[in-house]
Amino acid sequence: MMSCGACERELPEDAYSGEQRGRRQSIRRCEEYVAGGNQLVLMKKGRERSEEDECPICNLPLPLDEKKQSSFQVCCMKELCNGCILGAHKRGMTDCPFCRSPTPTEDSQGLAMIQKRADVGDPMAIYYLGGKYHLGECGLKKDLTRYVERHERAAELGLKDAHFSLGVLYYEGTEVEKDTAKAIRYYEVAAMRGHVLARHNLGVFEHRAGNYDLELQHRIIAAKLGAEWSLNRVKDLFMQGLATKAEYAEALRGYQGAVGEMRSPERDEAERRLNSRRG
Repeated sequence: MMSCGACERELPEDAYSGEQRGRRQSIRRCEEYVAGGNQLVLMKKGRERSEEDECPICNLPLPLDEKKQSSFQVCCMKELCNGCILGAHKRGMTDCPFCRSPTPTEDSQGLAMIQKRADVGDPMAIYYLGGKYHLGECGLKKDLTRYVERHERAAELGLKDAHFSLGVLYYEGTEVEKDTAKAIRYYEVAAMRGHVLARHNLGVFEHRAGNYDLELQHRIIAAKLGAEWSLNRVKDLFMQGLATKAEYAEALRGYQGAVGEMRSPERDEAERRLNSRRG
């Protein structure tokens, strides 16, 4: 038995053409995959959030909601949840809770930290530096060319956030020439690497194209990763008769499980403190 390099299913040796049998294992493609484009692998991969989405201290998935419940540390290029940051503050720590580096007090210090990691090929640092060029922050002048170059480099290094960001850039078409096909390709790579919003956006594209079966598949995957927006859309599809009760129940159970994994007593306390300040 040999595996299709796309959908990863094991298939008999005679399922491949003579030409394919002579190729490396990683690029074999079964007939079903070739006939169906990239949908098989697209729906098979990205069903779990990656380690990139975890707080490196508590190892729990970071929240997805719009409330800011985490903080990015330029010293180590890590996103830390507010629960762990609160725990560090309770212990009297004022430095980075993860790498123990002093918190930069000036833009120049933060930029130096980012540049140092970017120079050694850290994809997150390269991506983050591109964002600074995009916004003209940390004393840098706005530079769209450098922004795109750095995001493309981070994407080449496998950073899913860079793929998603480039997808947004080419879909919106406000700063570069609009290219929906290129945007979809970037979204697809990000989604296959577990990017939840990219998966959700692919569902939006399929909805606009009238491909409700494919939309439903994307929405269920995103809902099971913790996306409430996609869960609500699955409910809408169910109400419209475009999804079954079992499919909605599957999405709901998956969503509830994902949300549960993102919670902890420390995070709940940090959220209560933050809400009390807002109130």
